[in-house]
Amino acid sequence: MNPSLENFPIVCVGGSAGGLDAYIRLLQNLPADMGVAIVIVNHITKMPTQLHEVLPCFSSMPVELITENLRIEPNRVFIIPANRDLHVEDGEFHLAPISKPRGWPDVITVFLRSLTRYWDGKLIAVIVSGYDGDGAEALCGIQEVGGITIAQKLDTAKQPDMPESAIASGCINFILSPEDIAKEIVQIAQAEA
Repeated sequence: MNPSLENFPIVCVGGSAGGLDAYIRLLQNLPADMGVAIVIVNHITKMPTQLHEVLPCFSSMPVELITENLRIEPNRVFIIPANRDLHVEDGEFHLAPISKPRGWPDVITVFLRSLTRYWDGKLIAVIVSGYDGDGAEALCGIQEVGGITIAQKLDTAKQPDMPESAIASGCINFILSPEDIAKEIVQIAQAEA
């Protein structure tokens, strides 16, 4: 497969408070060679993220912090830096100053909307543990372009607000534990291969 072609699936995993537990449980159950890019969009605004230092212990894929113009590649885990909006264009990540600096951030919604406009491959949006409802507003758009939407099962989330808001959007295909989310991603990836 030509890696310059944007035809592999992207999985956006959006979370915040309690998200680390979900990210670990998800990554521990994903194989290294399924041909999918995993992008973890964790909305931290007050401090730098340390996910790119913590998560390599739990993933068989390389984990890296996103920088401007970083090429999107399959079989990798990408982490959004704190206090930035994330966009995609021409197969690369682009960072911008956060568009909502006060109140609850909407970085997951911003990224999902960018994906629906600029990514040709299959889209999978996963909303896990976190406060508020970031991401929920973009889920129907993901489904409209043929993507799959998944919310973490509420009783497996440390902070159920975000998955609850996602479910309330009416645009969720599956409600699963992190381990079952991993199984579903593998099945989707195999169907796309």
